[in-house]
Amino acid sequence: MAADAATSGWDRALDELFGNYLAVLIAIGVGFFLVITALIAARLIAPFSAERHKATTYECGMLPVRRASTNVGMRFYLYAIIFIIFDVEAVFLFPWALSFVGVGPQAYYEMLLFVGILGVGFAYAWKKGALQWR
Repeated sequence: MAADAATSGWDRALDELFGNYLAVLIAIGVGFFLVITALIAARLIAPFSAERHKATTYECGMLPVRRASTNVGMRFYLYAIIFIIFDVEAVFLFPWALSFVGVGPQAYYEMLLFVGILGVGFAYAWKKGALQWR
């Protein structure tokens, strides 16, 4: 009798542990099946051309003038980083503004500190001439 109770407890524990993962395993299996099916279907159905021009860089219908792998100026990266910084600021500001009334005065001062730090970074980039296009 005690062995049956221990076995049923063990079965319940295994069912509780792995029962929730069955749906996940089924979803993973279906996902793999769909991806592999799409790849095989694309290979079989898609048109294939062995022409020389098919391997060239496509630039809006114009013939390529130079290699596709050219050096990009450092200024583009700098603009991208500055954009990301202020984009992240906007992402933090919108939810904060929506819950401003409920969060209290401490959150207001924390946001002022956050915007101040970003303002110092912006002033530094401006002083160094990072925002001037040359």
